[in-house]
Amino acid sequence: MDLPKDRLKRARAAAGFETPTDAANAFPREINKNTLISNENGNRPISRKAAEKYGELFGVKAGWILFGDGQEGETAPAVTELTLSRIGMVAGRVAGVVEAGTFREVDEFDQSDPVEIMLPRDEKFPNARQLVFDCSGDSMNDLRPRPIFPGDRLVCISYEDVEHLVELRSGMVAIVERTRDGGHFREWSVKQLELFGDRAEFHPRSTNPKHKPIIVPRDHEADDGVTVQVIALVRRVVNEMPGI
Repeated sequence: MDLPKDRLKRARAAAGFETPTDAANAFPREINKNTLISNENGNRPISRKAAEKYGELFGVKAGWILFGDGQEGETAPAVTELTLSRIGMVAGRVAGVVEAGTFREVDEFDQSDPVEIMLPRDEKFPNARQLVFDCSGDSMNDLRPRPIFPGDRLVCISYEDVEHLVELRSGMVAIVERTRDGGHFREWSVKQLELFGDRAEFHPRSTNPKHKPIIVPRDHEADDGVTVQVIALVRRVVNEMPGI
């Protein structure tokens, strides 16, 4: 008898993954290896949501996995993440808005699904997570050689993923996080780094004189109760032309 677990196993193998571990390694954020193994051996039923995710990644319809609807190997109507990955596209998470001087309350209980967009794989750092920030305000409107304007979208790589490969240096443009009140309030801003022996300076590049640099002594907090860290490095600036 053909069961959902058997169809799932065939879909995974047909997509080019010899084992559940191979699939989990290819999509670490989407697939839990132990869950996939349990689904394939029948120890855990395949939920509709899981079937939709497997269908998207393995290029089949969720209904075929669950009920055998349609023909085996009939692809899902949407382009799958697997297909996009093979042609050099990866998912990037839209993290939020960067705006100098604006502290926002951090909602630790926000369980909403993150918004993701497909981006070209970063050729220099192909294994780093890509984070996307939308720029608000004029704190970098005088950056050279290319200003950053309100409405620009910043495509970045997670600094956590590359800090063992990349040493921060003067001239880099980065997303800087400041937190205060025990981490309950957070500011994300884009700044250009200037590093000295005794301090790090994070500079706006603006025609607006209200924007001031953040100066952090080495191995010290910037201010009482305020912490500062680099969370991402800006790799590209993109925008869409209006009128279409």
